[in-house]
Amino acid sequence: MGKQGSPRSPKPKNSILDVSYGMRESQSRCSDMQQTGDPSLGRRGSGGDNHWDKVILVQGLRNDSGKFAASKGVNASKKYMWWLPRHIRRIILAFVFMSFLFLLDSLLFSLLESIIKNHSAPHRSTGQEEKITGMLEEKSSTNMYDRLLKLAASSVNEKELKRGESKFWEESYPQASMWKPCADKKSTKVVGAGKSRNSSGYIVVSANGGLNQQRVAVCNAVAVASLLNATLVIPKFLYSNVWNDPSQFGDIYQEDYFINTLENEVDIVKELPHDLKSVDFESIGSQVTDADLSKEATPDEYIKKILPLLLENRVVHFLGFGNRLGFDPLPVELQRLRCKCNFHALKFVPKIQQMGSILIKRIQKYDIAKSMLDKQLLGNFISDASPGKHHILDGTSRYLALHLRFEVDMVAYSMCEFGGGENERRELQAYREAHFPLLIERLTTSEHPSSAELRNLGRCPLTPEEAGLVLAALGFKSDTYIYLAGSEIYGGESRMHPFTSLYRNVVTKEDLLSASELAPFKNFSSQLAALDFIACATADVFAITDSGSQLSSLVYGYRTYYGGGHAPTLSPPKKRLAAILLHNHTIKWSTFEEKIRKMIQEGQRVRQRGFHRSVYRLPRCRGCMCKHQ
Repeated sequence: MGKQGSPRSPKPKNSILDVSYGMRESQSRCSDMQQTGDPSLGRRGSGGDNHWDKVILVQGLRNDSGKFAASKGVNASKKYMWWLPRHIRRIILAFVFMSFLFLLDSLLFSLLESIIKNHSAPHRSTGQEEKITGMLEEKSSTNMYDRLLKLAASSVNEKELKRGESKFWEESYPQASMWKPCADKKSTKVVGAGKSRNSSGYIVVSANGGLNQQRVAVCNAVAVASLLNATLVIPKFLYSNVWNDPSQFGDIYQEDYFINTLENEVDIVKELPHDLKSVDFESIGSQVTDADLSKEATPDEYIKKILPLLLENRVVHFLGFGNRLGFDPLPVELQRLRCKCNFHALKFVPKIQQMGSILIKRIQKYDIAKSMLDKQLLGNFISDASPGKHHILDGTSRYLALHLRFEVDMVAYSMCEFGGGENERRELQAYREAHFPLLIERLTTSEHPSSAELRNLGRCPLTPEEAGLVLAALGFKSDTYIYLAGSEIYGGESRMHPFTSLYRNVVTKEDLLSASELAPFKNFSSQLAALDFIACATADVFAITDSGSQLSSLVYGYRTYYGGGHAPTLSPPKKRLAAILLHNHTIKWSTFEEKIRKMIQEGQRVRQRGFHRSVYRLPRCRGCMCKHQ
């Protein structure tokens, strides 16, 4: 279609003569061809008068000015005026149709020009146009590494045609299989500050946070009860406006199993005795908050500050109890007890185990335990793999579980930018102001690093695009089955598109379970998180994007403890990855692959737990795991 304002050809004065000349010439050519026996023309000519009319009109309008001049003259016009009455209606219709097309062309061009002008001047645009502009900006700026993404797409598609598999389906170092679980070994040694098995009082714990923060709090509470020679009341879980989950201990974990597993080491009861149920903990000075204890406090601090309260009032209430017990220095027996609680005593309730087994069966297409991980997490809802059933496992499909920590709260709190432009900056700032007032206050009173500096320091959560680039560099094919754990991704489908363009088989629990199956878990985020925990822990490969995440840390440790050296976890150090991605405009794909693989392999080295490091994430330590030669 033509553009508005472009010069148009002048209309010929004697268009009728031009059309008649075209008709004469067309008839002459047709007659000549038919006499020569052109078969193709014969077939086209059988279309009837309708077809001939179209030929006449088109051929007549296409004649050039030279032919028009040759046909001028009174005699010629008189000769062919007989043709006019027969075809005047068709000529008028053609003229009207062409005028309509010209008008439509002009209108469309004007509309397009208006949109372009408004897009270039956003301050003058209406609300609806601003919305359209924002959508265009978001789609065009979501990708941060277009060049590398194209190279990655080519690489994963090429690998799909080859027989080889990524070597990261297996642990990089065979030494991992030398470490075995041993936290459940019986022990008669008493760590408590009081007399052996003579309780010094009751410890009540109200744990905050989500599933994984609560799990850590429970294990720390068990260790503190042992340290103070106290009786632990099964912990309560605080309701959080963030998690919106009223679930209590018995809704997630098996209470009797928990008590029986630890009965020879810590006294645990379901409720306080009757005479203490109505006690006001705060009024008697027995309520302990995070402000009363150091973060990761030492055993000495508990003995000096908490034991006197316990002995005086017979009860102490830890309100919001979480990371209030350090990892070092700590007696080996307390370390072992925390591991025993985490890896042995906390079993999900049958409702969660059953749905977890259905989830795993739909991912891997089996219902037989392939490893100790399956049996520990799914209990009796998965069968033992007897020697005669090993052949059944040959048809199972492998999968990679990815915990992609890219929810809006984490993205906003990080203070990083992720290629979403001004719309993204405004949106995240509004979220911070609504949910993180203390962070806003801190930002206004002190200087803070820029987004680029934060990224170079490894403080920005990985985007789905960055996670996809890492997996592609590690050799995972485009048809790799990937289970995506976690909450809703910030940016939705447009943010996920770079990842799903590389890997097409991405599923969540919502994809694999029906609405009726999920209904009992719908309003209980901790129970839904338990299903993610199971799917991640039993995966053939587990990939994490944020080592500070509680779910990632606990699943990492669980796989280390029960994996037998055959449960690899991929954990890219963000600072080192940022340094590699800094060269995204020039780096060769082969060089990128080499650097990423080396980075991941070094992170998989078999090391013992370092000083002050978590036993829940790194259980290879004395009292928790044993090394066998």
